[in-house]
This record gives sequence, structure tokens and C-alpha cells, in this order.
Amino acid sequence: MPADERRVALFIDADNSPALYIDVILAELARHGTVCIRRAYGNWKSERLNGWESVLNLHAIQPVHQIDYTKGKNATDLALAIDVMDALYGRDIDVFAIASSDSDFTPLAVRLQADGKKVIGFGERKTPAALVNACSTFLYLEQEERGGAAADNGESVAPRDAKALKSDTRLMKLLRTAVHAAEDDQGWAGLSKVGSLIGNQASFDSRNYGYKKLGDLFEAIDLFEVTRRDGHPFVREKKRKTGAPASAESEAEPS
Repeated sequence: MPADERRVALFIDADNSPALYIDVILAELARHGTVCIRRAYGNWKSERLNGWESVLNLHAIQPVHQIDYTKGKNATDLALAIDVMDALYGRDIDVFAIASSDSDFTPLAVRLQADGKKVIGFGERKTPAALVNACSTFLYLEQEERGGAAADNGESVAPRDAKALKSDTRLMKLLRTAVHAAEDDQGWAGLSKVGSLIGNQASFDSRNYGYKKLGDLFEAIDLFEVTRRDGHPFVREKKRKTGAPASAESEAEPS
């Protein structure tokens, strides 16, 4: 389905999502479709949420007030989860976005994916791996706000180098598996197909490694080579080369 036809629902756990990242969240979701539901949940009498007041009307976000029934217990999570399930069954939503660094939303993300929905998560680096892995895609907000990877002190840092990337066993297995599943007789795999296969296997976004595009990530790892055919990028492992380099006319076109 074309992006302009997809319907996106955004649910914000305001207690665990700083307001300063809202522009980053909405800019990312605009790539996936029309954000027809925009809700932020929290106890709006709490001073901790004062930062949200200035952005709610600006971005047409509906504040959903949830009082804390018991001291020390947050009822926001349950209210948000109920509304997500109402939207799942009562609205024609294609993409669900959850902004929170709270692992309590892990079962919710798993349930949405089980129903065939794309789940985009937004959170800070402190977000537990359980929630990150439960989403179709999870973006760390600190680095997205600065346009790339970011250090804990807020200063921009360089993307991970080849050594660091190759030492990430999970990443390398994910990349190799996708390339091998999509490769032709010469080992070439269309990058768009590779990206789709990776997305079907795990929560993944090349930006979390400091690279805006998947092709840039592959090129940074010296175990792969990337070329283009008729404007489309292809990738293969260097160790699987059969003959001349990718750009030679004598080599058959990737299929």
C-alpha cells in the first residue's frame, strides 16, 4: 500500500517520552502515512508533564488525562493499551506508533504484530531490549533529534566503524541471512528485498547504527560490496564473488 494511503495511529506515554522529541516522531511517521490519531497519555495535573503543554495544540495531539488511582502506581499504561486495542478492532489502522521507554508495552507491541500490524517504537537509549525487539522498527530519539548517532552527553559521534559493526554478532547474522535469502546465482541481492527480509525478522533500523540508509551500513562493513543496476542498489558478500568486480560490463545483470 502506498504511504499516502496508510493510516497511522500515534500513542504517546507522556510520562516516559520527553516533549522535545515530538518533531522527530511526527517527521518519521510522515514517511509511513497519515497520522490520523495523535494521543498523549498522562496525569496532566503533574508538573512533570508541563513540557507537553506547549506542543499539544501545535501538533494537534489529544491529551488523555489519567489520574493515579494508587500512589506509586501508574494507570497511564493501561489506559493507553485499552485505546490501542480499541483502535485495532474499531478503526482501519495500518501502522501503530508507540512512544515510550517503558518495557511494560512489550506485550502490546507483540500483540499488534501478531495481528499483522506494523509497530514503530520511539524511545530513549534506556529503553529495555524487550520493547525494542518487540517492535517492527524502533528508533532511539536522542540520535534522531541530532540527525545521527549521539553520545550519552548529547554530543554527536561518528557512526560505528567496520570493526565495531563486525563485532556485533546479532547484526552480522541478520545481514548475512537476509542477503543469502535474496541473492541470485552470482550472489547479488536487491537491497530493497534485503531490507524487507530484515524487517520481517527483527526490529531494525540502520540509523540506530549511525547510518541513514541500509546501503551506507553495508558499505561501511568491508565484508560486503554494493553496486547499482538501472538505478537500483544490489549487495553481496565479498567472499562470494564469482569473477570480475560488480561494475564490469562482462558480468551479468543482477536479477
